[in-house]
Amino acid sequence: MLFRSKQLQSAGAGFYQISIGQNSGYYLSPNAVYDRLVGISPSKCSRRDLVADLSDALGKRGIKLMVYLPSGAPAQDKIADAALEWRNGPYPNKEFQRKWEQVIRAWSERWGRKVSGWWFDGCYFPNSMYRSPEPPNFASLAAAARAGNRDAIVAFNPGVVYRMLSVTPYEDFTAGEIDQPALVTIRRTADGKVDGTRIHMLSYLGETWGMGTPRFTTEEVIAHTRKVVDAGGAVTWDVPVALNGTMPQPFLDQLAALGKAIH
Repeated sequence: MLFRSKQLQSAGAGFYQISIGQNSGYYLSPNAVYDRLVGISPSKCSRRDLVADLSDALGKRGIKLMVYLPSGAPAQDKIADAALEWRNGPYPNKEFQRKWEQVIRAWSERWGRKVSGWWFDGCYFPNSMYRSPEPPNFASLAAAARAGNRDAIVAFNPGVVYRMLSVTPYEDFTAGEIDQPALVTIRRTADGKVDGTRIHMLSYLGETWGMGTPRFTTEEVIAHTRKVVDAGGAVTWDVPVALNGTMPQPFLDQLAALGKAIH
């Protein structure tokens, strides 16, 4: 934990984003509400609160922490899926959303200002699930995420879209999932924003998400980043992490060079 925060500081990172959990149904922070709703024992939530511990370590170096969470239930955990009343597809999913917002609110209130932002994945059916005038909707989901920190920023990911766009007024920055940064287009911006939402791109430095060797030269990484930053936005780069929790040196070298070039 300490070594990783030193690595991030050496690279000039202003923030770090970590996954709370994804499709496995295991999560790296305790959540009594989740345990109560899914009824799984022993809990698949960790006893150690890695999010809180990581935030403390990063905070000492002036680095903010953000968290990633799918907007749907863990696909590989059928017991949790059933208990949370999840239906995968273009459905309103009202019962699921009410339960999932309770889970999110519990984490947010637990962490408070230790978490500065949320990146919600899998918002693939925004018209079906989130545009209702009555909650649950985008507004109530954002409110649950901000329950512990009203200043936390939120983004909702509709999938890979090469043109920077915002899906709702209730998000603060574009999710910006991109697999090919060279294809990104930025249009109709004002003060670094698209339709009132801060421009942001999320892509990966390895061969795919969390894996492989560097796919870009350092010069390409700088160019892809500068394109967004010069437009007033921000960029998050996914980097593979070794089993000891550290970043492999080739990626660290790229990030360090990027930090110097951008700052």
